[in-house]
Formats: sequence, C-alpha cells, structure tokens
Amino acid sequence: MQAEELTNLIALWVPEQKPGISKQYPEFILPVEKLLEVMTLLKENSTTKMDYLFCLTAVDRKDGFHVVYHITSSEFLHSAVLRVILTDKVNPIVPTVCKIWRTAEYFEREVFDLFGIHFDNHPDLRRLFLEDDWIGYPLRKDYKDAFTLER
Repeated sequence: MQAEELTNLIALWVPEQKPGISKQYPEFILPVEKLLEVMTLLKENSTTKMDYLFCLTAVDRKDGFHVVYHITSSEFLHSAVLRVILTDKVNPIVPTVCKIWRTAEYFEREVFDLFGIHFDNHPDLRRLFLEDDWIGYPLRKDYKDAFTLER
C-alpha cells in the first residue's frame, strides 16, 4: 500500500486525524480516544496488516506529551507513524496497545519510567530502568536533579 492510499484509508476511518511531519513514513496525529480502534484496524485489516510495532516513544513538547508509535507490515512492507498528544502533563494517560502488539509492554514501561505517562490497562506497569524509589521522570523538560541544576 502506497503512502497516499494509507493516508486516504486512515482519513476515512478517522476524519478528525491530522497529518504529521515525518518525511520517511506517512504520519497521523490521532485523537487519543481513537487510538485503540485505529491500531486494531491497522493490524487486522487485510489491506494493511500492520503486524509489527517497532518503536514506541514519547516526546515532551509545549503542547503536551506526544506518544509516538512506529508500525509496519512484515507482509506488505509498508510503515506508518501514529501519534497522540496528551495535553494533561500532570496526569497523562493513554490506553495500552499491549493486547494488539506484545512488544508494546516494554516500550510502554520505558515511557512510563522516563516520562511518567500511564498506560491504562497495562499488565505490568512499573519502572524498567530506574529504581522504584526514584523521584521524578528524567526525560521531562521540567525534571531537575543535582546534575541539571548545575547547568
């Protein structure tokens, strides 16, 4: 499926989606409440078969936390980037995609550990890299510790 066909298909499924800025892959900014529906369709639809989540990360931006998903089809060899924006920086919550792609489990734990974004219905949401008693989330722009205070 070519980028234009994928763009048209997602626009049909989610008219309120917005195009992203990625030059490498077609990118779509989705309302968070549509995330699970679209991800399920992309995996199960016979024309897309996006069976592999190869990256899930987050970015702290002025307008909120952007949770970014890179998915691909191992059969059709097409890829896409999907993004949701969480405007609540105090209690950011997004649904887990673990039931769609098992690889999401560790990606989501990493994002939780470093950004403090909660993944609703995650089977084992706990810190992955930092100790349990660590205070704060190091990849947030407002994070302060002894090292960042010296700069």
